[in-house]
Amino acid sequence: MKNEGAFLLEWIAFNRVLGVTDFLFYSNDCTDGTDTFLDVLAEQGIVKHLPNPAEENRNYQMVALKASREDPMLQDADWIWVSDVDEFLNIKTGDGTLTDLITACDDPMAISINFQMFANDGVTAYVDEPVISQFLKSHEPDEFNGEKAIEVKSLFKRDLDPQIQLYGAHRPFLRKNVETPPHWTDGSGKQVASRYAFAATKPRKRKFRAINSRDFATLNHYTLRSLESYLVKTDRRQHDARSRPTSIQ
Repeated sequence: MKNEGAFLLEWIAFNRVLGVTDFLFYSNDCTDGTDTFLDVLAEQGIVKHLPNPAEENRNYQMVALKASREDPMLQDADWIWVSDVDEFLNIKTGDGTLTDLITACDDPMAISINFQMFANDGVTAYVDEPVISQFLKSHEPDEFNGEKAIEVKSLFKRDLDPQIQLYGAHRPFLRKNVETPPHWTDGSGKQVASRYAFAATKPRKRKFRAINSRDFATLNHYTLRSLESYLVKTDRRQHDARSRPTSIQ
């Protein structure tokens, strides 16, 4: 995380309602008090907060994911959900909990759920109200930018770890010696294609067709929020890009 403190409480509360019991946050280069806020939440026992270990390469997300794999919290976990603070898992089965989703998908080893991109809905100024009540308009769920394949995020069992080469931001990547795909479903409980499970092609590394893949869950992605919030996010990304070391030939 970097400079996203304004959205923390809603996101944590929402995920606790879903059934998430433990939260591991990494932060870097915060100037808005996000890191201090996370420290306070950690003191209260609500989250665990660590500084991002990325240094020279400053590839914050992947370095944090690699480090998280050795963290006692993840090693003791039943399930792992890699998510950003602008992503809200919308479960449409049972009482809307993770347990209901896992049951509906017939207790798989992993579940990958397609994004549903939400627009800024004409909201210009940042307002201190829940994100999910402010932005109600999304793209056509089964198509984005003219493509039928839409990116995903993944929930997976800790028991799958021996078969995992690395944790990715969108999905775990299997080891090369894994010959048979595990029981891995989409948001409708259907087994994902092997070319996705094995990341056989670049287009299938982190997305697949969303048509008929959202019966039990979709992932609301509020990547824009208000215009003011989006400008803050853009400034953060540009700063990160400028701060990465470059080689001079």
